[in-house]
Amino acid sequence: MDWCIFHPPSSAAEVLAGSPRVIAVGSTEELLALSCGENGNSLYEVAYDVPGKGRVVEAVVARVRNGISVNYTEPYMRRRDPDCLVVGDALPTDKERFRDRFGIDFSVVRQEAFEWLKSQELVIFGFQAGRPGVGLDTLVIAPANAGFFALGLAYLQGILPLDQIQAGFNPKAVIYTAPVFRHTHFNGKQVVVHNRLPDCYEMFSFNLYPGPSAKKGVYGMLIDLGEKENWVTAHCSTVQVVTPYDNVVTIMHEGASGGGKSEMLEQAHREPDGRLRLGENIITGEVRHLVIPRTCDLYPVTDDMALCHPSIQNGNGKLSVIDAEDAWFVRVNHITSYGTDPYLEKLTAQPSEPLLFLNIDAVPNGRALIWEHTMDAPGKPCPNPRVVVPRRVIPNIINDPVTVDVRSFGVRTPPCTKEQPSYGILGLFHVLPPALAWLWRLVAPRGFDNPSIIDTNGLSSEGVGSYWPFSPGRRVTQANLLLDQFVRFKRTRHILIPNQYIGAWKVGFMPQWIAREYLARRGSARFKSDQLRPARCSLLGYTLHQLHVEGSLIARWFLQVNTQPEVGDEAYDQGAEILYGFFRSQLQTFLEEDLHPLGRQIIECCLEGGSLEDYEKLIPVE
Repeated sequence: MDWCIFHPPSSAAEVLAGSPRVIAVGSTEELLALSCGENGNSLYEVAYDVPGKGRVVEAVVARVRNGISVNYTEPYMRRRDPDCLVVGDALPTDKERFRDRFGIDFSVVRQEAFEWLKSQELVIFGFQAGRPGVGLDTLVIAPANAGFFALGLAYLQGILPLDQIQAGFNPKAVIYTAPVFRHTHFNGKQVVVHNRLPDCYEMFSFNLYPGPSAKKGVYGMLIDLGEKENWVTAHCSTVQVVTPYDNVVTIMHEGASGGGKSEMLEQAHREPDGRLRLGENIITGEVRHLVIPRTCDLYPVTDDMALCHPSIQNGNGKLSVIDAEDAWFVRVNHITSYGTDPYLEKLTAQPSEPLLFLNIDAVPNGRALIWEHTMDAPGKPCPNPRVVVPRRVIPNIINDPVTVDVRSFGVRTPPCTKEQPSYGILGLFHVLPPALAWLWRLVAPRGFDNPSIIDTNGLSSEGVGSYWPFSPGRRVTQANLLLDQFVRFKRTRHILIPNQYIGAWKVGFMPQWIAREYLARRGSARFKSDQLRPARCSLLGYTLHQLHVEGSLIARWFLQVNTQPEVGDEAYDQGAEILYGFFRSQLQTFLEEDLHPLGRQIIECCLEGGSLEDYEKLIPVE
C-alpha cells in the first residue's frame, strides 16, 4: 500500500521516502502479526545496534494464547519516568525545554532522528486522537521491529482502516518512535519530546514503554488542543453504579497515578467467605470486616482519560464526560493470586480477542496470567504489571456521554501513628465544597508508595489536574479551565477518598469501594447538616458523623482518624501541618498575572489558613 494515501506532512514524507521499506497497516490484526516478527515467531527480541554498545535488546516479545506478552530487559523501563516530557518548541510552557536539559537545540536531534528512521524498515498507520469529530488526525511512524509498541498505540488510541484513510485523512499530529536514541543521546533515560509546530503537533518517543508516549503523550496532544478550544481532558475513571434497587449514580474518580482510577471500575475484593476486609490495624493486628450481601452493578464509562468537551454538555448543571481512548491500560499489581478478581482474571485469561500484556511472566505459546508478575529482582515483583484491554471487549461498557453526579479525588496515603505522624489522616471519605475540591486538583498529591512511576521521595505533586506531567503548556491555563468547570457545574458533588491507609489501618482500595456502594444507595453526595461534621483539618472539608452500609455501622475511627487511639489529636495535627505545608508550597506556583481572580481568592484563602465556611462562600453550591 502506497504510504502517500496518509497525506503526511513534508518532514514525515521525507522520512518515509528514505526508508528501505514502509509497511502501511489498517488493523490491529496486522500489528499482532508484526509484533513477533514477520516469520510467525513465538519469541522475538526487539533489539537495535547501538554505537559503542553493540546489539542492545530493549524487550522480549512472546506470542501467547491470549495475546502478546512483552517484557523489558531493564526494570527501569517497566514504569513511567515522571520527568520524561520535554518541550522542543519555543511556544509558552512551564515545562523544561529540550535545550535547557540537554544543551542543544532540538532541531539538531530532530534531524538526526529523521536520518535514523530513514535507515529502518518502518510501520505506518493513522488514528484520530480523542473521539471522532473531536480530536486530531494523527500519523504513527515506528520501526517495524517494534510492532508491539505500534500495537499498544493502535489498541489505546484506535486505528483507521485503510479505506477510511483513502476517504480523507489530514494529519495534524505525527508520532515518531526512535528507541535507539535512549542510549545514544539520553543516557538510557525515557525521553518524550513534544514539538508544537504551527501546522503539526510532533511527538518523538525515544523509548518503547507506551506509558509516557502511546498513552500519556497522546494525552498531551489533547490537553494542547483543549487549551486552544477551552475544554479539558480529565484524568479520571467514570462508572455508572446501579444499586440492587435500580438507583443509578455516576461517579467520576480523579487522581494521580495510583490514585485508584482503575480500581473504581472493579468490584470490591472479597475474602474467601464473602466478607469485605475493611482494614487491618498495623499495630494491634485487629482485622475489621464488612458484610454486603449484594454489591451494585457497574457500568464502566472511562478508565483514565475523559473528554469534557462543550459539545456533550447538556446544561443541567452537572458535568458530562465521554471516554477519550479506545482501550484501557490496566495496572494489575494488586492481583497477586488466582481468585483475587475473578471478573478481570477471566476477561484477560480468555478474552474475545488478543490482548497486550506488559511485565507479565509468560512463556511462548502459553497463557499470560495477570497475577504472574515479572520479577525486577529475586523476590521483588515488578510493581507495574499492565494489560491493554480494548473497550470493545469489556462487558456493559457505556459508549455515550454520561452526566456526573459525584466527582471524587483519590489520594494514596501512608500509615499515621503517634510514633510516625504523617498525612495519612484522611477518613473513609470526605465531602468537599467546590472551591476546596478545585484546590486538591491543583496540588494533586502523587502520594505514598506509587506503583505506576519510578520512585519519588516524600509527598510530591502530580501537578494541576493530576495530568500535569503530560501537558506541554502552562499550569495556570489548566487551573483556569478546571476552575471554570467547578463554577459552571455546581450540581455535581465533590468528595475526597484515601487509599492504602486510614491512620493506623491498612485498607487498600476498600474506602472507595465502600464510598461507591454507600453513595449509590443514598442517591447522591448531598447531605443534611446533622449528617456531617467539619473535619479537624479544614483542607479535608467535612467528615461523616456516622456511616451505615446495608445495616452495618462503620466504626467512627475510620471516619475521624484523630479518634484512633494509635493516632490521637497531636499526631493528627502534625499530619495536618504536613498537608498545609504541601498545599502552601504547591499553590504559590499558580499566583501568576493571568490566574482567574476567583482562583486567586481561593488560593489566598488557603495560604491565609481559611476556614471551611470561607471556602463555601467562594463557590456556593446549588
